[in-house]
Amino acid sequence: MCRLFGLSSAPRRTRATFWLLDAPDSLSDQSHRDPDGTGLGFFTADGTPQVHKAPIAAYEDRSFAEEARSVESATFVAHIRFASTGALEVRNTHPFEQDGRLFAHNGVIEDLPRLDAHLGPDRSLVKGDTDSERFFALITRETAARGGDVTAGIEAAARWAAQNLPIYALNIILTTADQLWALRYPDTHDLYVLQRRAGGHHGDRHLDHSGTAGRIRVHSSDLTHHGATVVASERMDDHPDWQLMEPGELLHVGPDGAATRRVVLSDEPVHRLTLADLHPAAAASQASA
Repeated sequence: MCRLFGLSSAPRRTRATFWLLDAPDSLSDQSHRDPDGTGLGFFTADGTPQVHKAPIAAYEDRSFAEEARSVESATFVAHIRFASTGALEVRNTHPFEQDGRLFAHNGVIEDLPRLDAHLGPDRSLVKGDTDSERFFALITRETAARGGDVTAGIEAAARWAAQNLPIYALNIILTTADQLWALRYPDTHDLYVLQRRAGGHHGDRHLDHSGTAGRIRVHSSDLTHHGATVVASERMDDHPDWQLMEPGELLHVGPDGAATRRVVLSDEPVHRLTLADLHPAAAASQASA
């Protein structure tokens, strides 16, 4: 299953160090557990999006994913990809960038010809082959149609997909230079949120999150003194305030760091897929690690 991680320390920029694959696996373990891509997205001080990403296949050099990356931003998004749609190429590796926004997805959306037809000329926003980047293009179009309101754009895009496309899971994180959005839909995969006060649960600790099985690890000494909102596919430490997002719930963290949460999709997808409905590669990508 793909792994998502997002962090907002807005309005402050935070220095954080990321390891996208932090586990000393044996070669036999790697054949079953290695990702098909890893990526980290953030923003420079002038708001320019930056993406570090690479496709990684089993048995190949994992130095890109294991190398520590220390970067500064008010928002971050990281993704570990287990491919369901699209070849192992950089253009199919998350996060994706459109209109100065960054996006990552965990899940499967099917009937891509219908989605392509619905996108029409906006299909040109898509550079790769994935369902994820196509859905991002739909968000980008719906956001533009609503005067740049990203919240409304996500809601409109997700509602259209829920009504018209076969969906297994649609968990997403989208960031701008100073804002973060996360959607969990439906209840197929978990997505957790932690509103972490300065110093964490104990009041005097730096942030040091590490996912199970040694996937994404994040360290930030800056967050000893400043609060943050963290979103992840799994609880990444023993902090008691991790909350599982509701199915259909959309989280928004604004430029001032204030977070709002509400359910925007109360019904299941009209064409909800099960694991048994997916072709073998997609099913394998969605199974829990």
